[in-house]
Amino acid sequence: MTGTIARAGWICLAALVSFTAAAGPKPRARDLGVPFDGTPGPLNAITDVAGIEVGFTTLISGGAGDAAGGPQVRTGVTAILPRGKAGFDPVFAGYFSQNGNGEMTGTHWIEESGFLEGPVMITNTHSVGVVRDAVIAWQVKHGFVPRTSSAGRAWWSMPVVAETYDGPPLNDINGFHVKPEHVSAAIDGAGTGMPMEGNVGGGTGMHCYQFKGGTGTASRRVDTAAGVYTIGVLTQCNCGARNQLMVRGVPVGQEIPLEKRLLGGTGRNAAPVDVGSIIIVVATDAPLLPGQLKRLARRATMGLARTGSSSGNYSGDIFVAFSTANSTATQKPVASLTMFSNDLISPLFEATAQATEEAILNAMVAAETMIGADGSRSEALPHDRLKAIMRKYNRLKEPGR
Repeated sequence: MTGTIARAGWICLAALVSFTAAAGPKPRARDLGVPFDGTPGPLNAITDVAGIEVGFTTLISGGAGDAAGGPQVRTGVTAILPRGKAGFDPVFAGYFSQNGNGEMTGTHWIEESGFLEGPVMITNTHSVGVVRDAVIAWQVKHGFVPRTSSAGRAWWSMPVVAETYDGPPLNDINGFHVKPEHVSAAIDGAGTGMPMEGNVGGGTGMHCYQFKGGTGTASRRVDTAAGVYTIGVLTQCNCGARNQLMVRGVPVGQEIPLEKRLLGGTGRNAAPVDVGSIIIVVATDAPLLPGQLKRLARRATMGLARTGSSSGNYSGDIFVAFSTANSTATQKPVASLTMFSNDLISPLFEATAQATEEAILNAMVAAETMIGADGSRSEALPHDRLKAIMRKYNRLKEPGR
């Protein structure tokens, strides 16, 4: 979107985006020669876990650098549907809060019941309420009756809605531009193909390590004694200070320093402030129970740490994991379940860390420079400089190697 954003006199855009654009996919971190561990799935995306659908509504309006051109809207909604639009069966789930300066609704019931029902939604901080209500309205319209929170004809819904902050200078967050129809569009338009990355959906106005951030995804296939399983990750990254950024052990953020850094404390205690948040959604087809999925969600922290974050005080780092196995888990009066052995689970932990790391870097590589109303710029991670720095540290995977 760089060229589009650089032009004033925009028209209002409320674009539903679910799949890679016809013009061809954006480059991903692997395409630039960044080496990663593990084996990705065919799409290297969360949708490599069969049945998962992902949809976006991306909202962009207001002339770049022109405060008089109307509200600066750079925001949106992301929807992750564990069993697709037609799959009403709950999924086992677990969540983990690495640092709680953020929000993910519905997690109390996940913790209590072990189940997630309906989509996982991600948006901006001040749109959590409207997205939550709109999900319930969508459920009412489509006859979605939660199986874990109903009694007789009565039912109630506790949607899972997470957020990261996209306020000024990029987005007019207090203008409340996300509307119920944008939520419905993201859900209705969700699909099983390759999700778009970068400045899309809830990730539209986000920053990551003080570069342009946004939405990213990745996956890993894990060959275990119990069979081959997939771990898929989707992240909305909006976290980190510039000097923290590490790419496969290379201090890329220190090699591309900011002229001015936001510091907290004084004197010897002054340190870069990690302002922002990150939401990480981990999916798998391995038959994991809720306690195991909570353990899996914790391992997203390991992937985040590999990119340099220390989860600062101002960062809402909240992760949720779910399994698409055990589709009859709510069968009455007794459900028969399958469970992955804890003795074999470590490779799934490793795959989660690997996919999380790559999803974050994919978000940054796909993101494009965005300009706010006052002319301030959220610069994209420059691909050529990234490659040059990786080559300097002998960490670039050259073509043919």
